[in-house]
Amino acid sequence: MYYQTEPWAGSYNLPTMTNMGDPLQRIERMASGNAVVIFSVSTCCMCHAIKRLFCGMGVNPTVYELDEDSHGNDLEKALMSLLGASSAVPVVFIGGKLVGAMDRVMASHINGSLVPLLKEAGALWL
Repeated sequence: MYYQTEPWAGSYNLPTMTNMGDPLQRIERMASGNAVVIFSVSTCCMCHAIKRLFCGMGVNPTVYELDEDSHGNDLEKALMSLLGASSAVPVVFIGGKLVGAMDRVMASHINGSLVPLLKEAGALWL
């Protein structure tokens, strides 16, 4: 299984805490940077399942592991407020738009609306 994990600093010019601004703004910038973006925690089994789902479909998601970021707790709290839920991960954005957590992604997959979203975002070609 291969998916692209993004470093939190370095050559990708991602914002640091000093210029990051509001965590919701940072999430918006990160989510709009690639066709499929997953906010995850490296030890979360549901996060692993979502990553496997997309990789199994031939999609190469960008994954941000919140537990590997020194400000991941702030991002996780912001994601919880976006979702209105007590658990923030996994959270999936497709084409810069919030799809939701595991339940919404799986429902979209089952009802057939996930593939068109992926095609529209340019993450899937077939």
